[in-house]
Amino acid sequence: MSKNFELLQQADKLHDISSSSLDQSRPSLPIDTEASAPVLEVGETARGEITKLVRRLFQIPGAEAPRVVVFAGTETGNGCSWLCARLGEHLATQVTGSVCLLDCNFQSPSLHQEFGLPNHYGLSDALRQNDGIRSYLRPLSRPNFWLFSCGSPIENGQAMLGSDRMRMVVQELRAEFDYIIVDAAPLDVGTDSIVLGGLSNGVVLVLKANSSRRDTAGKAMQEFHAASVAVRGVVLNRRTFPIPEAIYKRL
Repeated sequence: MSKNFELLQQADKLHDISSSSLDQSRPSLPIDTEASAPVLEVGETARGEITKLVRRLFQIPGAEAPRVVVFAGTETGNGCSWLCARLGEHLATQVTGSVCLLDCNFQSPSLHQEFGLPNHYGLSDALRQNDGIRSYLRPLSRPNFWLFSCGSPIENGQAMLGSDRMRMVVQELRAEFDYIIVDAAPLDVGTDSIVLGGLSNGVVLVLKANSSRRDTAGKAMQEFHAASVAVRGVVLNRRTFPIPEAIYKRL
């Protein structure tokens, strides 16, 4: 059964959360590990909800937590990339293992924009080559936090995501990283998330508050189920308070 999560997307100050003692072992990458992106901004309420999401999704007590999770919106504009970026950064503060953000949204890549980085060399380029993935990785705000951007434009994106080469790339990522968060194209522009779901430990569906339709979300759940892709949870993103947040918390 999937879990339901709720996020209020806002940005008003930096978050500062200390690391936990969860032990992970993965060989360090023998490339420049100097951080190349600032810490992301996130509001207090969103930070609290992201903390809950990390715990419920990646730190499941008494069960094997997923290592590769795909995030996909039901439609464009649900804030999926915003969520992936901040979720990945917070996860990196909570584990000693390594975290990689993988941008698979060939339709509209934007993970790199969250960090103010260019998107000229990434996944699409790696899929065209037979070399290793290490030269495509970019260090982010923490030593254990990395970005694998989408890369240069590609025409046959879905076919490439379902290729043997993509499977090899995912295998390499699993060997290098403890956690991989995948940002996929929304379902209203294609079925990339279903293809990627078959290479992962499941999918989290991202809905936009007061916008995403119940029947659309239900259809997406059915499509994932038909493809034998586990739905790990549903996130309600970009919720706004009809009353001041400080008062809302006291109710």
